[in-house]
Amino acid sequence: MSNTAPAAAPAEAILEVNNIEVIYDHVILVLKGVSLSVPRGGITALLGANGAGKTTTLKAISNLLHAERGEVTKGSILFEGGEVQNLSPNDLVRRGCIQVMEGRHCFGHLSVEDNLLTGAFTRRDGQAAIRQDLDLVYTYFPRLKERRNSQAGYTSGGEQQMTAIGRALLSRPKMILLDEPSMGLAPQLVEEIFEIVKKLNEEQGVSFLLAEQNTNVALRYAKYGYILESGRVVLDGEAQALRENEDVKEFYLGVGGEGRRSFRNVKHYKRRKRWLS
Repeated sequence: MSNTAPAAAPAEAILEVNNIEVIYDHVILVLKGVSLSVPRGGITALLGANGAGKTTTLKAISNLLHAERGEVTKGSILFEGGEVQNLSPNDLVRRGCIQVMEGRHCFGHLSVEDNLLTGAFTRRDGQAAIRQDLDLVYTYFPRLKERRNSQAGYTSGGEQQMTAIGRALLSRPKMILLDEPSMGLAPQLVEEIFEIVKKLNEEQGVSFLLAEQNTNVALRYAKYGYILESGRVVLDGEAQALRENEDVKEFYLGVGGEGRRSFRNVKHYKRRKRWLS
């Protein structure tokens, strides 16, 4: 009889992106066969420099591409096992997947609380349930409770980022697509935001796909990561392994090397066949 313990079953995927291509204006190819998976209840990082295709990937998932004359022309996107690339953004939010966009995009003339309540526009379960979830948001973001009557446009960048995440929570999401949450924030605020993301993941079971240029902080909170370059996934793996990868250290963590180079110039880098198909 073997004493080898059985291998743990892989975590169920809440999101699967299968070999998608995205074209803008019927001409510009932006994503070139991107594939990734996010486990239910996990935090997954989507990493890369500015212009690598991170935001386009998130907008392909959340179906916000059409507003920018973009479309998924190949591949499939599955949320909880069902194809969703042809749904409206509202329908996807109702199913439990919502995007927090880069730059926060709060309604500057509305109060913080009114901004939060706009996140509940797809819900049909009554004011009492919405108010209960609003109170829950305030437990995670006590600073927002203090500023709830302030105009969002006059709050700090960190408070606006908290408002944007809190607004997403009011939709009762199963998954949040979080685009560049660290952008423009002081390091202390970045840590505060990511700690809250960790708590929401652990305590509320919300899955996250984080698009980030700040590779260092993203890999400390994520379990798994994908690195994009020029619209392709060039490397993926467990977050711990990526943190220890010498190329990742040099190109994205600022450890060693002289300036940032491309993975394409590394002799021992080999792209997986599925990314070329």
